[in-house]
Amino acid sequence: MEQPLKKQKVWITAVHKERFEILFENGQTGFAKLKAGIYYGQGNEEFPTVGDWVEIEENVYGDSLILHTFPRHSFFSRRDPYPGAREQAIAANFDYVFLLQSMNQNFNVKRLERYGTLAWQSGAIPVVILTKSDLVPDAVPYLQQARAAVPGAEVHIISVKTGEGLPAVRDYFRGGKTAVLLGSSGVGKSSLVNALMGNAAMKVSGIREEDGRGHHTTTHRQLLALPEGGYIMDTPGMRTLIMWEITTGLEDEFPEIRALATQCRFRDCRHEDEPGCAVQRAIQNGELDPQRLRVYRQLQQEGKNVPQKREQKGKRKEDMLRKKGKKQRKTGK
Repeated sequence: MEQPLKKQKVWITAVHKERFEILFENGQTGFAKLKAGIYYGQGNEEFPTVGDWVEIEENVYGDSLILHTFPRHSFFSRRDPYPGAREQAIAANFDYVFLLQSMNQNFNVKRLERYGTLAWQSGAIPVVILTKSDLVPDAVPYLQQARAAVPGAEVHIISVKTGEGLPAVRDYFRGGKTAVLLGSSGVGKSSLVNALMGNAAMKVSGIREEDGRGHHTTTHRQLLALPEGGYIMDTPGMRTLIMWEITTGLEDEFPEIRALATQCRFRDCRHEDEPGCAVQRAIQNGELDPQRLRVYRQLQQEGKNVPQKREQKGKRKEDMLRKKGKKQRKTGK
């Protein structure tokens, strides 16, 4: 008589396209793939990503099957930069989002505001980390701009070469907390991971001096256990970060606009040329940077496409099932 297949709750520690690395509660590791009938069918299961807890049907002779994605306490995704405008899950179940920017030509306030919106939207706490302090004579201007770009977030200046600021970063992992790294290529994500791990856990690439841009060192999303406790999630550098869904994140990232909007004469004020607009009055009085309003509007416009995006989520399942069928026909499996 055949033994029933064992079901277990496991943690996804890395994503390699359609294959997932998993960690069992007893410390053992393995690999798993999605059960097609559940994830590519008509069900409502969320496609898992690194950091997700999932239920599997264990297979001791090969890849286990993922049957269910458990509810998340934090999560962020972006719009897939490739044609099709689908949702791309990035990470789940983290406590902090480390927003990394290097203090060179890579530093970009507008990008930091976008990252901040995504971080607040995720349900976790954003923390801005300004890297490569050993390369700048004065980090104060960068510090001031970062604080203004992500109001309410802690900002740290670090250097993995000199060790400046690293003790403060390590404090975030006390009590087994988890942080995910978010930043474009070349900002020092892999270098920070190596510094926290105490070894060369991640390959490090250089940057082009003329524009401060880096190469993609991390090629997949993965979760690493730190020697002193806690976990860190590394993600590939993202030069393109288009929002998928924006609700609370926009209000948390732009609290000054939210507060001013309550003072507008009209509840549906667009903050353009309406009479009694408190937002426009603040700009005229020099109390609000007009660039902040421009970025706010741009992100708000991206968020208006949410209903269409939810419809595309269903189409994504159909496309993935079609792709899987083609692959099976080619391999004969």
